[in-house]
Amino acid sequence: MFDRRKFLKASALSAAFAGVGQTKAGNIVAGMANGIEPVVISTWDFGIPANQAAWKVLAAGGRALDAVEQGVRVPEADPKVQTVGYGGFPDRDGRVTLDSCIMDEFGNCGSVAGMEHIMHPISVARMVMEKTPHVMLVGDGALQFALENGFEKVNLLTPESEKAWKEWLKTAKYSPVMNIENRSYDKLAPKKLPGNQYNHDTIGMLALDAKGNLSGACTTSGMAFKLHGRVGDSPIIGAGLYVDNEVGGATSTGVGEEVIRNVGSFLVVELMRQGYPPEAACKEAVMRIIRKKPETAKQIQVGFLALNKKGEYGAYAIQKGFSYAVCNKQRNDLLVDGKSYYNS
Repeated sequence: MFDRRKFLKASALSAAFAGVGQTKAGNIVAGMANGIEPVVISTWDFGIPANQAAWKVLAAGGRALDAVEQGVRVPEADPKVQTVGYGGFPDRDGRVTLDSCIMDEFGNCGSVAGMEHIMHPISVARMVMEKTPHVMLVGDGALQFALENGFEKVNLLTPESEKAWKEWLKTAKYSPVMNIENRSYDKLAPKKLPGNQYNHDTIGMLALDAKGNLSGACTTSGMAFKLHGRVGDSPIIGAGLYVDNEVGGATSTGVGEEVIRNVGSFLVVELMRQGYPPEAACKEAVMRIIRKKPETAKQIQVGFLALNKKGEYGAYAIQKGFSYAVCNKQRNDLLVDGKSYYNS
């Protein structure tokens, strides 16, 4: 059981003996006054190439906000990742709709939901944040805004995803398989699934830069074959993503409805504010879902990923199989198996 009093005592002792020397790795100020180094973490194995793109920004001393945007653009443009962006599975009407949000170190945030025809919704979300007084634009309004600001209209439905949709139409049964996103044993394509069943998911990314600032991004094509107009947790600030530069950031993956009902990412950050380490905060958020709906929780996957102000990170999920990627100056290809409540 997590002991907050012991944790705070240990943290105080660690802070008292923290080194203040500074070293450089390329252009990175690796040893800041508090000993924290830049790091980027993201959900699932497709987070590895995403992290590598983000790391190029961090390694040059860049801002965490720029890093997370550039990072998640990688799976957004990868047709092999059929749960994010271009090539994502369509809704029941055969339309690929995208959800995305971004949040910076100042608490600024932007979001788009149910947007069609745009390759990089994360960049539109950032533009909403920086160019409008709003937080979220949806559907046709989001598309109009993107086109007016120079984004190109493209067909997001690839032949592979269209084929999968037409196969699904034969039964039109929605019965998701968990953890399709974890392709660790097959880097070329998603796992073959029985019974024409498909899952859904997200890339959520969190970064800490050399100045000690945090930012996050989250982007997805949502549930495969969802009802047209369905929006999950990914574009909702506080649900799919939340960043507080004083404390840390969190993001989520899995069945968004349960994340929304528990305001999951905000909850994780607030638990870290109370002194919980990242993994313990993620676990408590998962347990909230399980305690409220124990029977539902047996059938679904939800995972949380968190990064605190010290550069410490952790994750926890309902079901076994959730993985996350880590990139820092030591490694750029680390994939970690997250802990879970159910292990079978």
